[in-house]
Amino acid sequence: MILKHAFPLIFVSLCFLGACEMKAQIKVGTVDVNRVFKEYNKTKEAEARINATKDEAKKEYDGRADAYKKVLDQINKLNQQLEAPALSSDAKAAKTKERDEKIGDIKDMEREINEFRQTREQQLQQQMARMRDGIVKEIMDVVMKQVKSKDMDIVFDKSGPSLNGFSPLLFSRTSTDFTADVIAALNKREPAIGGGPKTSLPSVATPSLPGRAARP
Repeated sequence: MILKHAFPLIFVSLCFLGACEMKAQIKVGTVDVNRVFKEYNKTKEAEARINATKDEAKKEYDGRADAYKKVLDQINKLNQQLEAPALSSDAKAAKTKERDEKIGDIKDMEREINEFRQTREQQLQQQMARMRDGIVKEIMDVVMKQVKSKDMDIVFDKSGPSLNGFSPLLFSRTSTDFTADVIAALNKREPAIGGGPKTSLPSVATPSLPGRAARP
């Protein structure tokens, strides 16, 4: 009878010991990839390059937009002159021809500005994608080296949100997190970039055109 009642306790004890042994064998680690990405020196350098490219594109765009606005003002002035009752028929015909030519010019300028804006947006997006992909690859290379050196079995990304808004890892002990080791290993290979922006890679801004030319 004693053996009969003791058997369930022995079975539970064996299961507990087996679970403890399995837990001891599996090493779980965590990395905050988002933090690594932001604190990696190359990310700051990439952001500086993107911002410089954006500034150059904006200067060129502003120059085109200013030229567009000047022609637009000329067209509006010609329209006002054409409304003058004292204007002779010959002068009216000449100004109408001049205005129509400028309207044709401004249509071409508008098309060129839109094409320029679309081209620059695509170039910036491609540049950002290339830089981001390269940085992510370098991060993952270092993560895998850390995984091998620390003999990890499972590693979770603490910064990756799931569809329902929860992180894929709800709890982790600080001792298992090696985010700082990844950042240190990455930045050890690259010189620190001072004075760079501290945000993520910027998105492409789309400025708007001035008002369109008035049509006769």
